[in-house]
Amino acid sequence: MARSETRPVVTLRSTAGTGQSYVTRKSRRNTLDRLVLRKFDPAVGRHVPFREER
Repeated sequence: MARSETRPVVTLRSTAGTGQSYVTRKSRRNTLDRLVLRKFDPAVGRHVPFREER
C-alpha cells in the first residue's frame, strides 16, 4: 500500500490508562479533530474509548 499524506498512520491510546494502543489510518480531509473510537482493552477486559495521540 502506498503511503499517503492525506491518510496518515495514527496511534490510538486507551483512556483507561493501561498503556494499550492500536494503530490505524484516518482521513485528514474528512476528520480534522482527534479520532476517538471504542475498542477492546484486554487489560481492563471491556470496551473503552481510545483517543488519537499526536
